[in-house]
Amino acid sequence: MTFISILTFILTGAVTAGTPLLFATLGEIITEKVGQLNLGVEGMMLMGAVIGFSAALSTGNPVLGILAGMIAGACGALIFAFLTITLRANQIVSGLSLTIFGTGFSSFVGQKMVGQGLADSVRNSFAPVKLPLLGDIPVLGPALFNQNVLVYAGYVVAVILAIYLYKTRLGLNMRMVGENPGAADTAGINVALYKYVHILIGGMLCGIAGAYMSMITVPSWQDGVTGGRGWIAVALVIFVTWNPYKAMLGSYFFGALSILGLYLQGYVHIPQSIFDMLPYFATIIVLIMISLKKSKENNPPKALGEPYFREDR
Repeated sequence: MTFISILTFILTGAVTAGTPLLFATLGEIITEKVGQLNLGVEGMMLMGAVIGFSAALSTGNPVLGILAGMIAGACGALIFAFLTITLRANQIVSGLSLTIFGTGFSSFVGQKMVGQGLADSVRNSFAPVKLPLLGDIPVLGPALFNQNVLVYAGYVVAVILAIYLYKTRLGLNMRMVGENPGAADTAGINVALYKYVHILIGGMLCGIAGAYMSMITVPSWQDGVTGGRGWIAVALVIFVTWNPYKAMLGSYFFGALSILGLYLQGYVHIPQSIFDMLPYFATIIVLIMISLKKSKENNPPKALGEPYFREDR
């Protein structure tokens, strides 16, 4: 194989493997932009994975599988929202509890499906679709524009979210809620409503990420199918400085790290466990680098993780 063909192969795998990270990262960006720190991304992904896989397995309909995964992720996010907004519970504890709940939930629901695979009709519906003209671009064409439909959906969601955040009044209101909820409330913005809506949307995206893992990445059910990618997504939010465009690059970079060992097995004699460790090791390095680099761009929303009490205004 030539260098160009190897590079194309790795880039294609990176985009495919990075797509669930992209959905999860975008979901957490939306959540944190309204000031809610949800560490339950892994739990919502697992809930979306098991419910999405179960729906696709029982109905043979891939669309229903993705929708079921979205709803499951939203249900997990609703639990978090109710605890932290209505009951004013600690956000860190609530998020960790959601991860524990989602892990147990997926193990319980999925115990009878272990080893079962999806029908060929479901798998074929996620076959790569080459876009005319764009798919013919050297290297980048096959990597970016000869992918399954959810990869393209990831592009669209990232662009729409960026436009919403930076170019719309609703996006400005959303960022204001995350920066200064008291001022937003004074301006007539319904802070609780904004928080609930965006947390639920974030949960839906995490549910899609989980369903992607169980229906496309590993189209047969196995316990813990997300493999800790929810935690990588939480770190990625900081790495990409809450920017949807940067989230695409960061997700695909970590996607490349996760599949690097598969492509280099025949060329280097390094245990696979070392390659499996790379994404998590890179996550630690990224967090250290971000903490050392002081700039306004790297700062989280000012009210992130802080409960809002309207009576204290």
